[in-house]
Amino acid sequence: MALLTRFDPWRDLARLQDEVTRMFDDRLTLSPGESVGWTPKCDIFEDEESIALRFDLAGVDPKDVEIRFENGVLTLKGERKLEKEEKRDNYHRVEMSYGTFTRSFTVPGTIDPEKIKAESKNGMLAVHLPKKPEAKPKAITVKVS
Repeated sequence: MALLTRFDPWRDLARLQDEVTRMFDDRLTLSPGESVGWTPKCDIFEDEESIALRFDLAGVDPKDVEIRFENGVLTLKGERKLEKEEKRDNYHRVEMSYGTFTRSFTVPGTIDPEKIKAESKNGMLAVHLPKKPEAKPKAITVKVS
């Protein structure tokens, strides 16, 4: 049995708009080697002591990264620079993203901003956000009488 569906030209137009937007988000470049921006991948882990964020920043010089904590928001800004500009005709494939990036995270009030620290090793940036002592869970024993 054939199922009839109503023709909706707006649905096709919306799909086309989504495809064009995605194409420009992925491909638009300002000049050779400089993209509009990219987003480094991030892992977030929490335990009783702290919250840890790990960013994949392969090819980014740690000097080109700025970390700010302001009004409960942790912001990471930086840039992956193209090392040397070559003719694009010689490239077979360009998958790396270059240019500036920004990531922001709202941080709970349980974090001690005075003890935030960051370290970079092998292209990975780790940001450690220790919790305030009063925010750490404590075990309460119940006495049985």
